[in-house]
Amino acid sequence: MTLQLTGATRLYIIIGDPIVQVKSPGGMTAGFAARGHDGIMVPVQVKPEDLADCLALASRLGNLDGIIATIPHKFSCLSYCKTLSDRAGFITSVNMMRRNADGSWHGDMSDGYGFMQACRNQGFEAKGKSALLIGAGGAGSAIAYELVDRGVTKLAVFDPDQVRRDGLIARLSALGKADIVAGTPDPAGFDFVANASPVGMKPFDPLPILVENLSKDTFVGCVITQPDPSPLVAASRAKGCKTSTGVEMYQSVQGMMLDFFLSK
Repeated sequence: MTLQLTGATRLYIIIGDPIVQVKSPGGMTAGFAARGHDGIMVPVQVKPEDLADCLALASRLGNLDGIIATIPHKFSCLSYCKTLSDRAGFITSVNMMRRNADGSWHGDMSDGYGFMQACRNQGFEAKGKSALLIGAGGAGSAIAYELVDRGVTKLAVFDPDQVRRDGLIARLSALGKADIVAGTPDPAGFDFVANASPVGMKPFDPLPILVENLSKDTFVGCVITQPDPSPLVAASRAKGCKTSTGVEMYQSVQGMMLDFFLSK
């Protein structure tokens, strides 16, 4: 791909800390070009304490049309959005922000859709299944919402932050669609395991679940894009499990992100 950057090129950024693991800049820039849009996405490392300054400046940049938020900014970015999709409002986090007509931000969340579509592409259907979710952050909340919406009968949620875990359980339970409980890292007895935590991104991280208790019949999905495959996916494959990776998740959601940013 040969970029023809000019002063008319529209700017999009992905913000996170860390940022080296993200796959969006190249894929989204190529996607813009494929759709005939003169736009480029670039990665920006933003520490949590600098988020307010970053978004204040972003709001004043006349050629910046969109933002993707990744770890750890998905919950914090919600408060900077004047309008939200119903999905983002329920999950209380966003990973995509685009300009409204008045220059304010509209937020949405694509993580759950992308994750579950990637799993479906690898043969997993959620309806009637039991699931264990590791991580109740922005991605985990989105995946939990999607799992319940797609018909799981039971969802166990594990997160070391019990306040965050219990808040998610309470919101999902109010929907009345599935049995939502607090879980542990033990995958025994579950049809599906979703790792929505960052555990596995750093060298020497422990595995996020007790892999020794994993059945070969359990489907395992993971949000981590680097390393690829993640340690959990590699260990699960060694047990004979079907899996889905973070890279496959991103590939599933890229079209949704392009649609979001290029909507009028």
